[in-house]
Amino acid sequence: MHRTAPDPAGIRAAWQGRVSGCLLGKPVEVLSFRAGLAGLRGYLQAAGALPLRDYVPRLDSDEGRALPPGCCRGELVRAEPDDDINYTVLALLLLERHGTALCTADVARSWLRLLPAGTTWTAERAAYRKLLEHMDDEFVNGADAGFDLAICADNPCNDWIGAQIRADLYGWVSPGRPELAAGLAARDAALSHRGEGVNGAVFVAALAASIPASGSLAEAFAAALAQLPAASDAAAAVRRGLALAGRDDAPEQLHAEFAGLPPVHTLNNLAVVAWALATAGEDFCAAIGYAVAAGWDTDSNGATVGGLAGLRSRSVPETWTRPWRGRVGVDLAGMADLELADLAGRTVAVAEQLQ
Repeated sequence: MHRTAPDPAGIRAAWQGRVSGCLLGKPVEVLSFRAGLAGLRGYLQAAGALPLRDYVPRLDSDEGRALPPGCCRGELVRAEPDDDINYTVLALLLLERHGTALCTADVARSWLRLLPAGTTWTAERAAYRKLLEHMDDEFVNGADAGFDLAICADNPCNDWIGAQIRADLYGWVSPGRPELAAGLAARDAALSHRGEGVNGAVFVAALAASIPASGSLAEAFAAALAQLPAASDAAAAVRRGLALAGRDDAPEQLHAEFAGLPPVHTLNNLAVVAWALATAGEDFCAAIGYAVAAGWDTDSNGATVGGLAGLRSRSVPETWTRPWRGRVGVDLAGMADLELADLAGRTVAVAEQLQ
């Protein structure tokens, strides 16, 4: 595979797709955790929203009233803040400052300076807690850590989905260079994750890097899988998702096969990502609809699939982007509403610098 020039249209669509997919899954994330696949499907069926091809309606019911505000069909005026988007913006900031010299310590310092602890969850929160316990002013200001950063990833959630949701942009800016994307994603992931948690991030970044330089989605999947240990559970999860492509009962199959895992684990959600992309083909709306309606971590899977599908299609239908008007809310220090056009332009500039 050869590196290719950055594609501004593809990068813009990747941002649009990631934000739109996140917004599609955001209202029903907690419902999916609480009620499982059957409960999620029951709500969507009652709302007349299956197959899922538009933002989720709010029903006048106990379940509907419990959905988060500002995220349902007819309510959107911006993309409400979400950790999936916070981390994508952070990755952009990290690359603007450090480029390919990015290291795990840089990620740690960016969290301490920019990422409110209250917006972190599971492995990220555990890693953050250890950072606060061990860091000093010299480290925050750029000195070498006086402790082993690897202790931050020594937590019970280090194979969950957190690193996987931080990885997309490293691939967007590395078209045709999956090795580079995988390396950047791994350095980011290492702050809070190990093993399969890192592998999930590596795969997503490598797939994003491979899509613009591949003649088919199957070729891109093969190139991304080449960045994983062949015997890894992450590689097996991707292969399982691909094997189920085109099957309507795939979500039920995956929920049965991964029944022992938490709903925010890397492996079950990675299988959904692979299945949704492979099943949807060129249909962006179907891709994010499949990802969200399959349950588990709905906003994260919607965001990841949306970014990858947008990157591939190079455009996102206005039915998805018009409601949030290019306004991207984030929970980062000194930032609130960002503009999609600015984020896309800055990402293209980083990709050009990395060439």
